[in-house]
Amino acid sequence: MFRKLIALTAGIIAMLTAATASAEPTKVGFVYLTTPGDHGWTYAHELGRQMVEKHFGNNVVTTYVENVPEGPDATRVIRELAQQGNEIIFTTSFGYMDPTLKVAKEFPNVKFEHMTGYKRTPNMATGNIRFYEGRYVQGVVAGMMTKSNKIGYIGAYPISEVIMGINAFAQGLRSTNPDASISVIWANTWYDPVKEADAAKVHIAEGADILAQHTDSPAMLQIAQKNGALGFGQSTNMEAFAPDAQLFASINNWGPYYIERIEALRNGSWSTGDGPDHWAGNTWGGLASDMLVLSEFKNMPADVAAAARDAMEGIRSGKIKIFAGPLKDNTGKEVIGAGEELDDGALWGMNYYLQGVNGKIPG
Repeated sequence: MFRKLIALTAGIIAMLTAATASAEPTKVGFVYLTTPGDHGWTYAHELGRQMVEKHFGNNVVTTYVENVPEGPDATRVIRELAQQGNEIIFTTSFGYMDPTLKVAKEFPNVKFEHMTGYKRTPNMATGNIRFYEGRYVQGVVAGMMTKSNKIGYIGAYPISEVIMGINAFAQGLRSTNPDASISVIWANTWYDPVKEADAAKVHIAEGADILAQHTDSPAMLQIAQKNGALGFGQSTNMEAFAPDAQLFASINNWGPYYIERIEALRNGSWSTGDGPDHWAGNTWGGLASDMLVLSEFKNMPADVAAAARDAMEGIRSGKIKIFAGPLKDNTGKEVIGAGEELDDGALWGMNYYLQGVNGKIPG
């Protein structure tokens, strides 16, 4: 009897060992707009991919394709990654939305995750970070640090995601300095260090002493460093490029999100979530979930750093409601009244500047 138990146990162990040995690693693809060497947006995604490899080890094989333009070429690259057997593909720029949607319909057995759009299918989810929360804290600091009361902001494209960030900055700015205002230069690119540098020079020439950006390179901060201005890092900690100019950076923390979604794929629980129609999916984390992290507050007096920490913790706890009424646009028209608050759907339809922002949004 004892010998039979030993034989049975050995057989079970052998079966388990064989099953483990034959298990194939999960293949994961990433599509990057630029190279990880941009030290901004794509670099943040690359750090997330590296966290995936460290977490899963040999159970995952990752592939990435860099410098993929938004448009038809993106469709080709995403399709090739699906044909290569990648089981889940992360596409990491807003302009990949329709190409991802098209390929997702061609490969119903592959899962797709698009950052940071709003369309989905049964096999295409979306993920995003509440970047605007960090921009509110930037505004708080800018309002206390500026001497000229002129803030220069470099926008990428005039889409809701970027506009809500500018308006959040304005809300933070007006909370500490109602006399200061923001001027926006639209670069019409996510990543072009030359354009970003030129825009920063124009802002400084026009009197701005604090700069902010929704573009991807450290070029703006490097110009600030050379000209005695101050500013904020974008997507990653850019302090090394401007040690005397960076006040703090809003850091995009994609790794835990990627790990969670791949784990869901591997255990069969992956879904697109139950988000409302205006927001495709249910992943939109911010400071409270650590999808957005702020670097150390530097190059500022202690009272300013304390105000920044208060703002950060206020957002985390829900005490600070960035888009609570009364709110007026920059023409004086009421957006919402006292006691009301813009919901996520209203944020994704935001096509106006709030008070504190100069000019008009390009048509």
